[in-house]
Amino acid sequence: MAETETQTQQPQIQQPLHRPILAVSPEAPDRWIDRLVVFDLETTGVDPAEARIVTAYIGVLDASGRVIEERSWIVNPGIEIPEGSIAIHGITNARAQAEGADAAASVVEIRDVLAGHLAKGLAVCAFNAAYDVSLLDAECRRHGHEALVVKPVIDPMILDRRLDKFRRGKRTLTVATEVYGVELLDAHDASADAIAAGKVAQAMAAKFAELRIDPISLHELTATWADEQAADFEAYRRRTDPSFDAGRGWPLRS
Repeated sequence: MAETETQTQQPQIQQPLHRPILAVSPEAPDRWIDRLVVFDLETTGVDPAEARIVTAYIGVLDASGRVIEERSWIVNPGIEIPEGSIAIHGITNARAQAEGADAAASVVEIRDVLAGHLAKGLAVCAFNAAYDVSLLDAECRRHGHEALVVKPVIDPMILDRRLDKFRRGKRTLTVATEVYGVELLDAHDASADAIAAGKVAQAMAAKFAELRIDPISLHELTATWADEQAADFEAYRRRTDPSFDAGRGWPLRS
């Protein structure tokens, strides 16, 4: 189904947001797993440059994986939600229009909640973070908001591919929860996915000593690993499709 824009008034451009300081805040926990921000978006599509936010969740987990703070959003994306996306997350066009908040206002709220956590020195966990971070960046720019530098990021998908490289099978969140003994109650619900991803990251840190480092260093390592994985996948696909491009950039697609 073709996506069509609804006619809405252009949002007023917000004042620039102060970008988070990357030095460790005095409020930051000694270990990133002790207070971990979890973040997930459910959207209108698979292309982060074009898709729009439909639901969002940001929570904070303590060292035991218990949610100690959370906020969620349902958003009217301003375009038709394709049937394929509805089948995944269950938010219909009627519900988004009836219950969804204004997209421009919601995007800046999501950005500012994340910025507040980053300013406290907390790391943000997202499974396949390049999708969620890139999509939020695109939405900020679409609505005239200053984009946010999201760093440090913990991405269990990239970490799993690096630290358990030769395990056969898919690398989805559902599989990761099974491998690391985490319960996932409602896959493709933003809150359930975010919380499960955070618990997977905590379980991985307990298993792999390589992850028990400061979050900025881990972020930088993950960016390198993500590029290596993209290059390997691209080389594999080019055996049959010489023009295949896996893309680069983590957690923000270039």
